[in-house]
Amino acid sequence: MAPPALAELTWQEAAGLLRQRPVGLLPIGAIEAHGPHLPLDTDVRIAQEMAVRAAALLERDGLPVLVLPAIAYGVSFVGTCFPGTSPADPGAFEAYLRSVLVHLCAQGYRAIGICNAHLEPAHVAAVRAAAEAAQSAAGVPIAFPDKREERWAARLSEEFRRGARHAGSYETSLLLATIPEAVRLAALEDLPPLWIDLPAQLRAGARTFAEAGSPLGYFGDPARASAEEGEQLFAALAQMVREAVLEALASRGGLERLAERDPRGQPS
Repeated sequence: MAPPALAELTWQEAAGLLRQRPVGLLPIGAIEAHGPHLPLDTDVRIAQEMAVRAAALLERDGLPVLVLPAIAYGVSFVGTCFPGTSPADPGAFEAYLRSVLVHLCAQGYRAIGICNAHLEPAHVAAVRAAAEAAQSAAGVPIAFPDKREERWAARLSEEFRRGARHAGSYETSLLLATIPEAVRLAALEDLPPLWIDLPAQLRAGARTFAEAGSPLGYFGDPARASAEEGEQLFAALAQMVREAVLEALASRGGLERLAERDPRGQPS
């Protein structure tokens, strides 16, 4: 059975689940060009599936979980050389996300886990700043595993580690594993590999995908993508979120309090 999603509940149903002090998993993406073969909301779809799969793992750990509605618009200016990319300014996005997180924490969540799929540096910086500010203000642990960090990146594909991590085999495989009908297979077959380290190009001063060397808005080798690779990647991403949430809870004593409850989730 799929983990409960907050947006699908009535307020009475939400009240019952919130009394259990669940972990809330918040998907964050962006509306951004992803080559000629993937939809603009690719990051949103990946983030949502990360949350669903991480929720299943946390439920097995005995934690109540709610999958929260996704935040779809992010800081996505590097894709603005292509139509449809719809960014939010970093400061406005950070303030909005901080406000959302603070008000979520006030509802009784024992922790919030951020499932972020968009990796533009300014976006990640805004997510981190908002999470840290909200955690400080609300006193609720907020876990934000940044998959660019070595401890997490080491679990992902070689393509990802090489920096060719936008709309290549990595993201295309993830969509093939969860929403294969969203992938334009006819366009995919004609895309040659483009081995450019996107993060390195951005650090060197490139402001857009085009300036980084991609005339079609993809990097890596999307034609190599497969649903099998996508399943392996989702397993790693879900485990990443699970571990980050458990670490955040442990740092504030949340796991000790959970252990004081019996297997039915009632105080012992």
